[in-house]
Amino acid sequence: MPLPWTLAGLSLCLAALPGPAPQTGLKAQAPLKPQDLTLEQLYRATPYAGQSAQGAAFSWDGRFLAYLWNPYGERGSDLYLHDTTTGQTRRVTSLEVMKAYDTPEVLARVQKKADQQDRERTEAQAQMEAQAAYLAGAAVDLDRWDRAALDALKQEAAARKAKQEAEKKAKAEAAPKGADATGKPEEAKKEAKPEKEKELWEWRDELKKKREKDKLKPGDLYPGVSALQWAHKSHELVFQYRGDLFRCWAAEGRVERLTSTDRAERIVGYMAGDEGYLYQDGNSVVRVAFASGRQVQVNRELFNPDDAEKKFVLRGTALSEDGQWMALVAHGEEVKEGAPAAPAQPGRKVQIMDYSKRFAESKTVNREVSDDKRKVPATALYIRRVGETPTPQPEPVFTHPGGDVWFEMTSVVWAQDGSRYAFATWEREQELLRIYLGSASETAKPEVVLERKGQVGHEVITTLAPRFTPDGKTLVVVLDEEGWRQPFALDVATRVLRPVVKGAFEAHTLLGFTPDSRSLFLVSNKLDPAAMTTFKVDLASGTMQPLGAAGDYHRGAVVSENGEKAAFNAGNWARRPELQVVAVASGQARVLTESHDKAWDRVNVLRPERFSFKNRHGDTVEGYLFKPKGWKPSDRRPGVVYVYGGPLGNRRTVEVDSFQPTAYMFGMYMAARHGYVMVAVDPRGQSNAGRRFAGANWEQPGQPQTEDLEDLVKHLSRGHGVDPERLGLTGWSFGGFQTQYTMYTKPDLFACGIAGAGPTEWENYNSWYSGRTIGKVDRAKPVLRKHSLLPLAKGLRKPLLLVHGMADPNVLYQDTVNVYRALLESGKESLVDLFLDPEGQHSLGGAVKAKGWHKKYEAFFLQHLGKAR
Repeated sequence: MPLPWTLAGLSLCLAALPGPAPQTGLKAQAPLKPQDLTLEQLYRATPYAGQSAQGAAFSWDGRFLAYLWNPYGERGSDLYLHDTTTGQTRRVTSLEVMKAYDTPEVLARVQKKADQQDRERTEAQAQMEAQAAYLAGAAVDLDRWDRAALDALKQEAAARKAKQEAEKKAKAEAAPKGADATGKPEEAKKEAKPEKEKELWEWRDELKKKREKDKLKPGDLYPGVSALQWAHKSHELVFQYRGDLFRCWAAEGRVERLTSTDRAERIVGYMAGDEGYLYQDGNSVVRVAFASGRQVQVNRELFNPDDAEKKFVLRGTALSEDGQWMALVAHGEEVKEGAPAAPAQPGRKVQIMDYSKRFAESKTVNREVSDDKRKVPATALYIRRVGETPTPQPEPVFTHPGGDVWFEMTSVVWAQDGSRYAFATWEREQELLRIYLGSASETAKPEVVLERKGQVGHEVITTLAPRFTPDGKTLVVVLDEEGWRQPFALDVATRVLRPVVKGAFEAHTLLGFTPDSRSLFLVSNKLDPAAMTTFKVDLASGTMQPLGAAGDYHRGAVVSENGEKAAFNAGNWARRPELQVVAVASGQARVLTESHDKAWDRVNVLRPERFSFKNRHGDTVEGYLFKPKGWKPSDRRPGVVYVYGGPLGNRRTVEVDSFQPTAYMFGMYMAARHGYVMVAVDPRGQSNAGRRFAGANWEQPGQPQTEDLEDLVKHLSRGHGVDPERLGLTGWSFGGFQTQYTMYTKPDLFACGIAGAGPTEWENYNSWYSGRTIGKVDRAKPVLRKHSLLPLAKGLRKPLLLVHGMADPNVLYQDTVNVYRALLESGKESLVDLFLDPEGQHSLGGAVKAKGWHKKYEAFFLQHLGKAR
C-alpha cells in the first residue's frame, strides 16, 4: 500500500481571532405581527438553524478546547481552538486554507456545487413565494424558472454543437486534399441530413435528465474537518480532512500534513510518549514515529486454527493508554473463493419502487424483521502485548459462537495504568446482561463481575458504557436497577456494587472523572425532565452540582482531564444552542459560537408554555402548548395535539431547545395565524422518563399512549381555552402509528387526524427496534402481527389523512398502502385521504418539502376543525 508521507515545508499559521466568529446571516429584525406570519417565511428554503459545534475535546491540561464548527452561512465543519487562558479563539482550517491540500479538480467541483446549492435555494424560495401570491389571486408568471432552465439547456447544447462543428472543421482542414475529416474520399461521403429541431417535450425530458445527473450528493460540498485527537502531554493534535491526517500545534495554529493517500485513514490516538501516532487504515492499525516516519502495523491478521475455510477479521482495536496492550475484537466470517471476507448479512432484501422513470423500477434495500433468522458472526476477543517482534497468536480470552441469536458487546475499555480492561455483553433472548473484568494478560480469561437477568430495561445496552476511575479502583457502569438509568460504582477489589446517585431521574451519559477519582461528571435530567444538564457528582455522597445556566439543554458535553472545565452546546427556546466553556469551580461561562441566523427572531413570534398532568395511573406526563394572542381560559378554540410517543435512547418531543418542524414551528404558526391552541406531548412509551414510563409500551403499543391522550383531552378541557369537540391529532413515524391507533380504537376522542409515515405492521419493521421496544419475537413466525393496525382500521369514524414518502427505506410505504386498503375495504373511503411524496424518504424531502407538507396540514385542519371563534 502507498505509504503516508510528510510535507514538512507545507505549513501555515493563522492569526488569533478574539471571541466568536462573525455572524454571516441576516441581522436581527423586529418580529412580525403574529397574524402576518406565513409558511413561506417559516419554512424558507435556507434554514434558520446553522450547525452546532461538534467533536469538542480539551487538551491534556484543559488549556485548549478544540471543536469543529463554522458560523452560519459557511459550509463544512472547520477546526477551531479556544485558549481558555487568554480567551482567544483561533480558526485553524477553512476552505481557503485547505485549498493547498486539494486538487484543482476537487476545488472546481466544490465551488460549482456550492454555487448550484445557493442558486437552487434562491430559486426555491422565489418559487414558494410566487406560488403563494398566485394562489392569492396575483398575476404571477409561474413558468419563468422553467423557461430560464430550458434556455440555459439550449445554450449549452448550442455551445456543445458549435464546439463539435469547430473540431470537425479543423480535422477536415487538416485532412489530405480530396478526403473528408476521416480520410475517406469526398465522393464516398453521404449527404448529411439536417438535424431536426427538438420539440418542447423533448427539451423537457433532457432537462429532467440533467437535473437528476446534477443533483447534489454527499461529498459534493466542502466537508471541513471530520475528527480530531489530542496528544497525551503536549499542546498538539491530529485531525482528519478528506480521509488524510494532519498534525496541528495549538499555540501557533501551525499545521503539517501527515498522510496523502487515496484511502480514508482514521486517527486512533497518540503513542504513549507523544513521539508518534496511530491510525486505522481499513482493518489495520498502524503506528508511525514522527521523527523517522517508520510505520509498524500493530494488529496482525488473526487466523482460525480450527477451520481453514474461515478467518477472523478485525472489527475493533482498543489500546491501553500506556501503549503496552491492545484488545482486538474479531468476527468469524465466511471466505468464498476469489472474494474478500465479508460478514453474513442477516435479514432479507426488500424492494422499493422508483416512479421517476418512464416505467417504474425497483431498488433493493437490506431489511431484518422479527421473524428473520439471524446470522451473527462468531466473536472473539484477543488481548495482545504491543510489540514489533512477531509472536505466536494467543488464544482468545473470550468468545461467543454467534448464529441465530441477538448478541451485543460494548467496546473494550482499559484502566488508565493499563493493568485491566472491562466490557459488557447483552443477550436479548436470554435477557442476560453481563459485565466482564479482565487483567492485562494474553491468556487470562476475563471474569464476570456482574450479571443481571430480566428486568434490566430495554435501553440499557446503548448507555451502559463501563469506565474506570483514574486510580483504576472503581468501575462505573450505567444500570437500570431501580427503574432509572443511573451510574453504579463497582469496587474492583471487593466486587461490591453501590449506586452513585438516587432519585426519579435519568443520568445515563458518563463524561469523565476528576484526577483524584473522587468525582464523576455526567449528564442528567434531574432538574427538568425536558432538559439534560451537566453535573459534577461526588462519588462518595452522590451530591450533584449542576454546571452552566439553569434552563438550558446540554448536548455534546465534554470535560477536561483535570476536571476544571466543561464544554457543551447549551440553549433553550429563548436562545438557540451555542457552544459554551464553563469553569467548574466558579461556574463562569463563555459563549464561543454564533451558529444561527438572527432573522429567526423575526418569525419566532410566540413562545410555548410548559404544562404537565397526572394520568390515570399516577404518571406525570409532560407537554407544552402555544396560546394565541388574546387567549382566555374560557375560550373554546380549536386545537391540535402532536405526539411522537416511541422509546428510542433519550429522544423526546418536549425538550427545551427543540424547534421541531411540526411540534414547535407549525404549532407556533397555527396559534399565531389562526388562533389555535397547539399542543405537543410526551405520553407513556416515550424515553428518558424511567423504565416504567418507557416500558408501558411493551406488548401493547398504542394502548398506554391512547389512555394518556384521553387524559390529556380532559386536562385541556379544564381552563386551557380548548374546545374538546374540535381537537385534531397528528404525529410522525411512531406518532403516525399512534395517531392511527387512537383514531381507530377511540374514534370520538379527536375530530380528525394526520398520520405521517406510521409503521402499521410491526412484523415488517426493523427488528433491532421492534424486538427491543414493541414485544417479544419468534423467528419461526411473525408474532408481532398481533400488533398490526389493519384489523383495527374499521373503527375509524373521523377524517384521517395518511402521509408517506414512497421511497421511505425506514417505515416502508407499503405500510400506508396496506392500511389504506383496509380502510377502503371497510367503507371508509369518504373519511381517508392520501398525501404522498413520490421521491420522499422517511423525512420526505423529495417533491414535498417542509413548507409543502405543513401547507397541506393547515388546509386539512382548517377544513375539519374550522376557525377560532
